[in-house]
Amino acid sequence: MFVGEYKHSMDEKGRLAIPSKFRASLKGGAVITNGLDNCLFLFSMSEWKKFAEKLAELPLSQANSRAFKRRMLAGAMDVKLDRQGRVIVPEYLRKVAKIGKKVVLAGLYDKVEIWDEDEWEKFKQATEMQSTEIAEKMGELGI
Repeated sequence: MFVGEYKHSMDEKGRLAIPSKFRASLKGGAVITNGLDNCLFLFSMSEWKKFAEKLAELPLSQANSRAFKRRMLAGAMDVKLDRQGRVIVPEYLRKVAKIGKKVVLAGLYDKVEIWDEDEWEKFKQATEMQSTEIAEKMGELGI
């Protein structure tokens, strides 16, 4: 399970240190791909397989399903932790998410989101302004 918010720096080669708390779950390999809201998703291999299976079940006949599958699967890259607990974030994904040197890793139970630090702060401020509305909608979902 991934939880928590961690700030790290990405080096000039695109290497990003993974919080030590997350490393055990990623030892068997991981997948990084396009996320939503201008971030990237980092999945353990086991969680990626579950997610990819759900994507494979989406109807081929629906344009939105095809577009979502392309975004998630075509942009995906297998990554492995190096001896220092880092992964290389491919340049094409860094560009998509506008990720610079300062990075936030946010644990979201089954995956980690990777954000540019400034983009993360903007997102948090925007959602904080809507927190009451968001909470009410979650109540409708039984949370």
